[in-house]
Amino acid sequence: MRGAMRSEGRSVAHARSAARKLALQALYRWQLNRCVWQELVQEFDAEAQAGRADRDYFQMLIRGVCAGHEQLDAALAPLLNRRPAELDPIEHAALLIGSYELRERPDVPFRVVVDEAVGLARRFGATDGHKFVNAVLDRAARLWRPAEAARANAPPPHDAA
Repeated sequence: MRGAMRSEGRSVAHARSAARKLALQALYRWQLNRCVWQELVQEFDAEAQAGRADRDYFQMLIRGVCAGHEQLDAALAPLLNRRPAELDPIEHAALLIGSYELRERPDVPFRVVVDEAVGLARRFGATDGHKFVNAVLDRAARLWRPAEAARANAPPPHDAA
């Protein structure tokens, strides 16, 4: 039974990773040619990769980022060394996805959010873009999820033997 649960958890994680990848591609396109989020979902739902993606998660990411991009950019602005509009579109899309998940999805551990965004930036972005995404989202996690970040960075408990 335990192996089945572990396997199920992995398949959910893979489906969400695929959803994030699809969302990155859709948000890249959206930055170059704005449209309503429903058009993006329809367009990218037809992609070959969509079959492996968690479609509900993909739609939630697209809807949330498109609807809240101004608030997300405003929240990211103090953490950036340039205006959000000046960011590379891949890095910007990864940061929007990561910041949306950090702010709106407390059920997703911040380390998962950061790792996924960094992985997308590494795979699709500029040579060192993933380092930038990592630094920004790490600071964002400490600001927006201070208790979780503190627990994650705390030293392991000392065994009193």
